Amino acid sequence: MARDAPPRHGIMGRPMGARARRGIFILPSLLTVGNVLAGYAAIIAAQQSEFARAALLLGVAAVLDNLDGRVARATGTTSSFGGQFDSLADVLSFGVAPAFLVFRWGMEGLGRWGWVASFLFLICGAMRLARFNIQPAGGDKRFFIGLPIPAAAMVVGAVIFYHPQPIVEPGLAVPVLVLVLVLSGLMVSRLRYRSFKSLDARGKPRSFLIVGLLALLLAAVVAAPQVALLSLSMLYMLSGLVPRRRLSRRGRVPVAPVPDGSALAETGPRPQAHPARDGHER
Repeated sequence: MARDAPPRHGIMGRPMGARARRGIFILPSLLTVGNVLAGYAAIIAAQQSEFARAALLLGVAAVLDNLDGRVARATGTTSSFGGQFDSLADVLSFGVAPAFLVFRWGMEGLGRWGWVASFLFLICGAMRLARFNIQPAGGDKRFFIGLPIPAAAMVVGAVIFYHPQPIVEPGLAVPVLVLVLVLSGLMVSRLRYRSFKSLDARGKPRSFLIVGLLALLLAAVVAAPQVALLSLSMLYMLSGLVPRRRLSRRGRVPVAPVPDGSALAETGPRPQAHPARDGHER
């Protein structure tokens, strides 16, 4: 299990002891363990019909998933093991957990159609992760190809957090089934979704604007968390449907060709991926 050499100095340039280096080395993996724990706890909560708590646990998993890769890069402890561990954690927290949760909450009344749709969500999420892992490291980092599996899980969690009461009428469960099928298709699609990695806050006017927008979003989440989280997740899901020509015409987001390795149906040898990179964004 090869890892990058741990940093020899702390943040202030002082030598670090062996214990401190070991602590920094395992910190990203501990965050990934927390991600797995939150996903597993969400499954248990869903089994116990505590749907609001299960939805919140999906959010906790998403926060930890976002942090582990950032911490690994900031501390110089990225590794192939960490990237693979993160992908397996994502299958549980953003594949198995939301699939089981949405089935228990809104599709049990549909019988086999309900579990087939939830299983399709899980399979498409796993395929989305596999496709991410085989993409060349030099691809366009401004975009994800297909809806990221954490974003799909957040849509499920936001809907259930907004309406935690279980759906028992089969007629009312049909829109839930349609949403799950749409999310499944978006994950394996070739639509482009903003990664926000290229967001540049340099310069006072732009930095003030970004900070202001973030403050506004935070205030909205605090004031009306159910409505704000549902709106944000739905807007991101729909953002991939914006025509690429329109984005390109504005001149802000030129569309780059899709890497060959990202084609879902492509078979044969593929270039070696670098799963340690951006492991939190799948």
